[in-house]
Amino acid sequence: MTARTRTTGLGVALSLGAGLVLAATGPAAAHANGQASAHGRFPAVELRVASYNIAAGRDADGSFDIASTAEAIETIDADVVALQEVDVHWGERSLDLDLAEELAQALDMHVAFAPIYSNDPVDDGGPRAEFGVAVLSDYPIVDFTNHEITRLSTQDEEPVPAPGPGFAEATIQARAARVHVYSTHLDYRGDPSVREMQVADTLEILAEDDAGTTQILMGDFNATPEAAELAPLWTVLTDAWTIAGDGDGFTFPADAPDRRIDYVAVSDHVSVEGAFVPTDGPAATSSDHRPTVVDLVVPRGHRH
Repeated sequence: MTARTRTTGLGVALSLGAGLVLAATGPAAAHANGQASAHGRFPAVELRVASYNIAAGRDADGSFDIASTAEAIETIDADVVALQEVDVHWGERSLDLDLAEELAQALDMHVAFAPIYSNDPVDDGGPRAEFGVAVLSDYPIVDFTNHEITRLSTQDEEPVPAPGPGFAEATIQARAARVHVYSTHLDYRGDPSVREMQVADTLEILAEDDAGTTQILMGDFNATPEAAELAPLWTVLTDAWTIAGDGDGFTFPADAPDRRIDYVAVSDHVSVEGAFVPTDGPAATSSDHRPTVVDLVVPRGHRH
């Protein structure tokens, strides 16, 4: 990646309020290094992306430290970051902060937030208590949609699978490249049935884009790569780690990772140049997940 300089608020202050200041074979074949469509017909745009479950700003030992989260994101130096477990005025565990905006301001990045849950304010006139996913971007977010996929709500006493929001689609203008970035968080339960439905919903949403759209799906899938419920994804997208991953790619649990459940998956005409999971520093300790970081080359041009 070409070295970049980012002006951030980390060296100044990150407000915490109340006077606190925080000092699949078909697709895979097209993603070999030197893939012609990225390097040949279409002049290339380099893009570093990352998927990061930030655990509502809590570090690996459970302590809330949003400054550490911001530092972790800065150290991986990604152009676009898909976030999961993002609190927005959710409550005491994250000091009632809007974590999406806190991170965007600290890192001087654009942000779009897609709530999974949006509860009534605790106090009349106060902000809604929300929890969901988000996309941070160095480049402008020119369009954003909060799609519905099947969910089994944690807010209902007797939940049943039903459509619910929280599948983010951000259209990003990365210099001359138009890229559709998705941030998702699949069901955590041992029973894979809800994840199966969520994958089917995801494929339907992806299919709504025009042919040739550059698509990057990132998120906490709560399943390992060989899981049967993920198999349909790999017929349409490529798991970037299988192309250029360095090591086992384990992301969870952060203090002693033993499984890969956080992903970057890409559409055809995207070249995967490298992929890594941080093994030390704040990006290895600032959540109960470690981020998956991938260097891509995407085609230029206006792709809807």
